[in-house]
Amino acid sequence: MGRRPKAKKNGEKQIKYFDYTLLFIIIFLVGFGLVMLYSTSSYNAQLKFDDTAFYLKKQLSASLLGFAGMFVVANVDYHIWLRLSGLIYIVSIALCTAVIFMGTNLNGSTRWLKLGPLSFQPSEVAKMAVILFLATVISRIPAQMGKFVTVVKIMLIVLPVLGLVGVSNLSTAIIILGISVCLIFVASPKYRHFIIMAAFVILFGIIFIKQAGYRTERILIWLNPEEYDKGYQTLQGLYAIGSGGLFGKGLGESMQKLGFLPEAQNDMIFSIICEELGLFGAICVILLFLLLIWRFLVIANNAPDLFGALIVVGIMAHISIQVILNIAVVTNSIPNTGVTLPFISYGGTSVAILLTEMGFALSVSRGIKLEMI
Repeated sequence: MGRRPKAKKNGEKQIKYFDYTLLFIIIFLVGFGLVMLYSTSSYNAQLKFDDTAFYLKKQLSASLLGFAGMFVVANVDYHIWLRLSGLIYIVSIALCTAVIFMGTNLNGSTRWLKLGPLSFQPSEVAKMAVILFLATVISRIPAQMGKFVTVVKIMLIVLPVLGLVGVSNLSTAIIILGISVCLIFVASPKYRHFIIMAAFVILFGIIFIKQAGYRTERILIWLNPEEYDKGYQTLQGLYAIGSGGLFGKGLGESMQKLGFLPEAQNDMIFSIICEELGLFGAICVILLFLLLIWRFLVIANNAPDLFGALIVVGIMAHISIQVILNIAVVTNSIPNTGVTLPFISYGGTSVAILLTEMGFALSVSRGIKLEMI
């Protein structure tokens, strides 16, 4: 945490705050992620691209771009997004729509848009856009948040993005829905609304799952992975976790990454962490994320206004939901959803957008004023 005197008034010094603790946690997570990514992906990268550092180079480039975005956003007054959030939300809808008609298919999923040599996932942009837009909408009508009709209207605002993203990426749609519910929950004084919403979401989820056979199949694979060919990745991930023991086999010593666990650098990287660093390493990673969430709570509780607090709550919800879903999938606690581990899993768009989101949290922290006598 950094503090510097800003002004003196009646014998008091006003202190301008900046959350260096949050910044250091972010830098450490990204650095740890790059180390684990190289350890996990080097064998696969050598086979596919004849370059052990192929995935590392791409992730490092995206991380540097993300850090640039983070520092730019962190030094901009966050209130500017009150005027721009609507435009950003519309752009995200347009990009998600473009994926349906002009998307690039990779690994059997159409989730990417190509701009020349670059490709990115608009669904990652949509997460950030929803956080900013809902924070803007809710902060302008806080007195009306106790009305159920207001809650319904806000959820209807998010519906276009949920529908567009859910067509090709159900897991990201679930995350966006979770972010929306968390923002409304924080701003609403009446919790019974969420019982009704939960019942609706469960009903909608059951109908949505039954509409596509492969979604039902995922649940069956989750319950009995050893009986299905598609349960192979889950079983290999569990073998990796079990073989790591208390302190792991050592960094770089994983066996499962040597072709046994497909695409381990993506959403299954936590299993390699468990294999190489053991239960101790896994707990340390979880504690790092808990520290990150703690800093978000501190900033949100001390934010200068509701808009700033809601931005940080939205970011906190994004990180929390994604971490919980990823670890739950890797440990086979829930059906496979294909959610990556923030800052650690391979994914250029994901890490760049996540780091930019961290810039919003740091920008809000800069607005906190402390007074010392």
